[in-house]
Amino acid sequence: MENKNIIIMGSGFSSLAASCYLAQSGFDVTILEKNDTIGGRARQFKKDGFVFDIGPTFYWMPDVFESFFNDFKTATTDFYALKKLNPAYKIYFNKKDSIAIEDDLEKIKSTFETIEPNSGKALQKFIDKSEDNYNIAIKDLVYQPGEHLFEIVNWDTITKSGAFLKTIKKQVASYVKNESLQKILEFPVLFLGAKPSNTPSFYNFMNYADFKLGTWHPMGGMYEVVKGIEKLALSLGVKFKTNSSVTAINVENKRVQSVSTAAEEYPCDVLLSGADYHHTETLLPEAYKQYSESYWDKKTFAPSALLFFVGFDKKLDDVTHHTLFFDTDFVTHAETIYDTKTWPEKPLFYASFPSKTDATAAPEGQEAGIFLMPIAPDLEDTPEIREKYFEKLMSRLEHTVGIDVKSHILFKESYCVNDFKDDYNSFKGNAYGLANTLLQTHVLRPKLKSKKVDNLYFCGQLTVPGPGVPPSLISGKIVSELILKYS
Repeated sequence: MENKNIIIMGSGFSSLAASCYLAQSGFDVTILEKNDTIGGRARQFKKDGFVFDIGPTFYWMPDVFESFFNDFKTATTDFYALKKLNPAYKIYFNKKDSIAIEDDLEKIKSTFETIEPNSGKALQKFIDKSEDNYNIAIKDLVYQPGEHLFEIVNWDTITKSGAFLKTIKKQVASYVKNESLQKILEFPVLFLGAKPSNTPSFYNFMNYADFKLGTWHPMGGMYEVVKGIEKLALSLGVKFKTNSSVTAINVENKRVQSVSTAAEEYPCDVLLSGADYHHTETLLPEAYKQYSESYWDKKTFAPSALLFFVGFDKKLDDVTHHTLFFDTDFVTHAETIYDTKTWPEKPLFYASFPSKTDATAAPEGQEAGIFLMPIAPDLEDTPEIREKYFEKLMSRLEHTVGIDVKSHILFKESYCVNDFKDDYNSFKGNAYGLANTLLQTHVLRPKLKSKKVDNLYFCGQLTVPGPGVPPSLISGKIVSELILKYS
């Protein structure tokens, strides 16, 4: 192949992965990043010796990360150190009523048994099914580019057609009756950005990822993974230009000729956008847009989020690295996200305390806390609303866990809808992309290859295979294969 010039918009996980594959294949690759550091949503915030991951904090599906690095004859251990968490996480259901999920399926089964007789056996059967689905998904389906339906219509998927018609919620209820155990099994699909009642039961493969593959932490934080892929990309010849927001995509005769930033014009043979899909199309001449505003408006988006990054002047007791607060009604909160699209009265929330595992996250004797509350995209976002919910979350933390935190806060920073829009041009300020509902699966998602511009491609959470860090790495791989196919 002649040495073709490719420009990649954005430097999130999908863009970073694609840059490595394309550079390895002989492309001259330049990444243009809007912000002053790379990583897309997976950036860091540092203050007074504290280090916070702004974006993803869960490291699941370690096999996908390993597979990525193996493609370049390297391994994760060449770039960062992983620690398996035990417990993986703790869930609070009421004051002092919590369940810790340990790092071993047999231990988890024992925990289930103490809550509901025979649920351990039921859990084993459930996980066996989810492992089967994981093998089909990871070894086959998610690595398909979504060009046509027959990529996913095969004997395995035909025999499991019911798994696409039944929902996670119904399937879980058929295995365990206890409401707390049901919530534990429904929890992983929150990463897919839809209600358990709307998510096909095939996606229970996330439970296998949770209970069998485990929850890990890259020492130094998730940004170490970004830095690892950046190091690999640089070794392959990829060039990075930060503070380079693309302002126009210049098209002639159905081909991108160049992209413009405020400072420069970059000619290209191929353009790949890992930036927000909707935003990217707004930079095109009208005739070359594939999807209308009404198309995007009708889509079911995964939630946005209200985040707080908090420095505490002491270590916090009775919380784990990952702690979930399910002490209010999940269905009611979910309705505010997907149905009424309003701020919740009694929100569920998630807290990460990376300094429980990683000394680099906070000064000695202190604690770093990341709090995330899922909300509907495009909600009104004001300092007053953020402050109201910070007070709610801190009060709930104090009440549920039984610890004093308010008087030990050194500082807090918040991040919400307006920031997602400003920093990432995120459609309606969504945090996780398009939800994985039945009608937004595979071929029904926005395409990796533009239907109207011959040399324009997309990757990331709004296209195939979907939201999450492992799917983003996979998205970068499959779009690269598609570019090679058509170049």
